[in-house]
Amino acid sequence: MHKFKLASGSFIFIFSFVLLLSACHSLEDKPRVLVFTKTAGYHHSSITQGVAAILKLGAENNFQVDTTSDAARFQEDSLKKYAAVVFLNTTGELLDNYEQADFERYIQAGGGYVGIHAATDAEYDWHWYGRLAGGYFNGHPQEQEAVIHVVDSTHESTQHLPREWKRTDEWYNFKSLNKDVHVLLTIDEKSYKGGTNGDFHPMAWYHDFEGGRAWYTELGHTEESYADPLYLKHILGGIEYAIGNNVKLDYSKAVSLRPPAESSFNKTMLVKGQLFEPTEMTILPNLDILITQRRGELLLYKQETKALKQVGFLKVYFKALGAKASTEEGLLGLQADPDFATNHFVYCYYSSTEEPMDHLSRFTFVNDTLDPKSEKVILKVGETREICCHTGGSIAFGKDHNLFLSTGDNSTPFDEHGQKYNLHSFAPLDDRPGFQPYDARRSAGNTNDLRGKIIRIHINADGTYSIPEGNLFPKGTQKTRPEIYVMGDRNPYRISVDKKNDNLYWGEVGPDAGEDSLDTRGSRGYDEVNQARAAGNFGWPYFVGNNYPYHEYDFATGKSGITFDPLKPVNNSRNNTGLHDLPPAQPAFIWYPYSNSDNFPGIGNGGRTAMAGPVYYTDLYPAATRYPDYYDKKLFIYDWVRDWIKVVSMKPNGDFDKLESFMPHTKFNALIDMETGPDGKIYLLEYGHGWYAKNPDAGLAVIDYNGSR
Repeated sequence: MHKFKLASGSFIFIFSFVLLLSACHSLEDKPRVLVFTKTAGYHHSSITQGVAAILKLGAENNFQVDTTSDAARFQEDSLKKYAAVVFLNTTGELLDNYEQADFERYIQAGGGYVGIHAATDAEYDWHWYGRLAGGYFNGHPQEQEAVIHVVDSTHESTQHLPREWKRTDEWYNFKSLNKDVHVLLTIDEKSYKGGTNGDFHPMAWYHDFEGGRAWYTELGHTEESYADPLYLKHILGGIEYAIGNNVKLDYSKAVSLRPPAESSFNKTMLVKGQLFEPTEMTILPNLDILITQRRGELLLYKQETKALKQVGFLKVYFKALGAKASTEEGLLGLQADPDFATNHFVYCYYSSTEEPMDHLSRFTFVNDTLDPKSEKVILKVGETREICCHTGGSIAFGKDHNLFLSTGDNSTPFDEHGQKYNLHSFAPLDDRPGFQPYDARRSAGNTNDLRGKIIRIHINADGTYSIPEGNLFPKGTQKTRPEIYVMGDRNPYRISVDKKNDNLYWGEVGPDAGEDSLDTRGSRGYDEVNQARAAGNFGWPYFVGNNYPYHEYDFATGKSGITFDPLKPVNNSRNNTGLHDLPPAQPAFIWYPYSNSDNFPGIGNGGRTAMAGPVYYTDLYPAATRYPDYYDKKLFIYDWVRDWIKVVSMKPNGDFDKLESFMPHTKFNALIDMETGPDGKIYLLEYGHGWYAKNPDAGLAVIDYNGSR
């Protein structure tokens, strides 16, 4: 009897201890849920009914509900109070990069996510969110009745539903569906009009995701949904799944890094108001900076004296001699040799005054002076003069002393004077005799021409070059140039090469058409940021953006032909000297029009001139001056006209994953070049606001990081 009492007391003690331990690891006695209702896009009228319904579900099912449309609640100190967050018909850009990072960390720490209906119509350039939600919205037909099939009737959100559930709602089509989700409901596309996902069209799903739990239902557009007992029990099951065991979040498991505050970066001007049309720069090992100007000057910024001086001059063709065209030629590109510290070589790309050719030349730069007599012409690119536009001209080095050089399509994008049928800012495809400048198939689409390309050559010690393995056309292929690495470029004005994997990036300045003409001419214009992991054809002048095609077009009759096929593009121009059958066209990495982009909403709208900056690696630079690990392996891009810098996160294979702003409240002045110095700081060359002028806001700047490390 005594032993029994002792055992009983021990049991009571142990049971009480377990309860106490459990309480210490739970958030609260009653789970707390945050309902988020921000809409940056379409606003659903049913949000009001949805909020009321979830408040009522909470009161009836022992969980607390807070509601907000304020993204500022997405801070770690606030989020850690919640067992789950419900995105109720949220649309558009919802969170900034700081809030995104804290929400990622919340999920990784064990939090829960519920997405209802339009929650998939959001955050298109934050692909982590797309994977969490399970996919992205891809259009819908009108509201109508359809049949929903229950695929899994064992889940708490579906076990009460009939096997075939007829209801009226707005039915989404999806793209980028996450294959790792567990599907609960599908829709029968034969039961309604407008479905595009085929025989297996998921409509509700759940999955464990990076330490947290995620549940989504497409249902819930209509106000009536939130008075439907079957539907309410459906979302109740989803919320209860996302709440899980209501345990305290474990932030030691969070792996996403929080971005540094913008206030920890400073833009420091090194030179201002002294530059006249700067084009490109290169940063020397001692942090001195060489700058080219379009009219031929080579300038040197000395870190020791903080002074700018001219150290060389090349006589260049920079102005039309007879025609009234606004030419873009001149001293275009500059890059120091990877072994500059020992060989003192620099490379310039400039428009010769002796012949209608652009020259890639090597010079020696010794004692702060460019030696013009040391010039070794490496490569010549023929061009049509006295016209505008598109020169390219950027130089970058990759691995193994391979030099990359961008060239423009050397074609006129403007309407032809006195012609009945015209370009109207669509693809320049006029191959009639006498109209060669209006035919980019003679250049960018021509496998036997170096214009409209990115060239890759191996620089030999004596200043000659050889062809590295892996270019687009093997040496000896008829009607091709073996120097071509990338073809199908319009104006690849700034390029960069990943220092570790040799991936090539460039900004592609696109055509000006503001609206689609899909029946007759083709796509509207897009600027592009491109990535080449291998040699390829990037489509111009047959395609733009995400391989959006143009039509064949007869400029003599105004008749439109078929749209070009990205898998089998052909060059049937009378001006073509290369292959008829071209390599398949590659889509852009990032693309955006003048108006807001559905795919990359964070880019905004307005004029456009896309540029590619460096991929940043923290381990390549000194700890005292480099940027935080948050930026490791990320690509910096910028836009000359829109005056912004963005940072692109990529998956391990290089695929796009996220776009975010960098120093969005800092003023930039028409950025024309961006380079990372040996100190790990990013240097900026600013053309200034004004064409063909010595702009007072043109300058050279550096971005300093002053935060914690």
